[in-house]
Amino acid sequence: MEIRRALPQDIWELLHFLKMRSKYAILLVFVVSLVIIEKENNFLSRVSDRLKQSPQALAEVNGTEVSPAPAENGSLASLQELDAAFSQLRSHLHNITLQLAGDGDPGPRRHILLMATTRTGSSFVGEFFNQQGSIFYLFEPLWHVEKTVTFLPGGASAVGSALVYRDVLKQLLLCDLYILENFISPAPEGHLTPFLFRRGSSRSLCEEPVCTPSAKKVFEKYYCKNRRCGPLNITLATEACRRKQHVALKTVRVRQLEFLQPLVEDPRLDLRIIQLVRDPRAVLASRMVAFSGKYETWKKWASEGEAPLQEEEVQRLRGNCESIRVSAELGLRRPGWLRGRYMLVRYEDVARAPLQKAEDMYRFAGLPLTPQVEEWISKNTQAPRDGNGVYSTCKNSSEQFEKWRFSMPFKLAQVVQDACAPAMQLFGYKLASSPAELANRSFSLLEEAQPSWVT
Repeated sequence: MEIRRALPQDIWELLHFLKMRSKYAILLVFVVSLVIIEKENNFLSRVSDRLKQSPQALAEVNGTEVSPAPAENGSLASLQELDAAFSQLRSHLHNITLQLAGDGDPGPRRHILLMATTRTGSSFVGEFFNQQGSIFYLFEPLWHVEKTVTFLPGGASAVGSALVYRDVLKQLLLCDLYILENFISPAPEGHLTPFLFRRGSSRSLCEEPVCTPSAKKVFEKYYCKNRRCGPLNITLATEACRRKQHVALKTVRVRQLEFLQPLVEDPRLDLRIIQLVRDPRAVLASRMVAFSGKYETWKKWASEGEAPLQEEEVQRLRGNCESIRVSAELGLRRPGWLRGRYMLVRYEDVARAPLQKAEDMYRFAGLPLTPQVEEWISKNTQAPRDGNGVYSTCKNSSEQFEKWRFSMPFKLAQVVQDACAPAMQLFGYKLASSPAELANRSFSLLEEAQPSWVT
């Protein structure tokens, strides 16, 4: 009878049931019972030790204040107070975990490269990673490299530039931010610079301890948006990068996927490449607004037909589309070195279902999607109609992604379709056969996305 009182009722019933079955089953239940009793004893022992602590000691652990309560032998007034204190501590630790790594184990260190071209929505998509607290995110760090390499004596070939970009990317992914000092102009002094391009687009560079007190008479050209910081300390930025769990970079200056093979195969990196594409007709329409001076010939030809459209302009457009297509075809062929490392994403799919595509990209990268990212997406995809600047990442995305088709002259769309037909076919962009079809919202210019785009 003493044994029966010691064991929980459900275990005793199970023991009684199995007794007639097998002596091995009885032994198994007996062992399980001993394990349960031992764990309960350990728990009671821990509670007893905690009860011996004073209310002040528990308050210090919790970071809360407690009112003096009648105590005997230094214990808390009741187990209810102890339970409440533990609940608060558990909640506090849970919140910290969510901030740092999301709702799950962050796992191994990941390296993410968002690869795109200008005016494809890469700044918007890059924010999906910038908003994750455990990711060190850099916005267009190769801008400085392009400015320096472009003006070398005699210029630089596309292959030469690609190799330089690749080597710089590797160092940045490894958190060696000192590599940028070779390209920032004017050169940093004592690892300090107020000239890092779009510093404010990287949360990691605008939070403590990287955000140092602002300095008088120091002009920060690319300043942080939400707080004043002193000149960027590259040493502090490098240390912050190393402390973060993951690293993500966004660039529009790398187009040749094959040049990234050494990075994918580097044992120090766990690289995932996301290639973002957009309808080339929409890209041209956006560039004509954002870079108006560079597209004067296109605008005059489209509106007046006076200035002939230069063949070299068309060839440049065709070359851009072909370089994107060639890289995508390589990724979709699933070579051994890229298997599981490449994902193709259309901006239009992101605009139509931003949260779903963010989940897809995070799943591909092997990372948890945090509530902070979900909240940012919710707030920044329902912007008012008049709140969408040229460089804004705040978009009414469900309405914006097809806005171009109602203002682009059909003859301009035809030029793009002729120059970029192979790429458009690969990415599932339909050709418009008439002005009415181009401006008809009920006629979809998108085919369904292919599951094979995640390799």
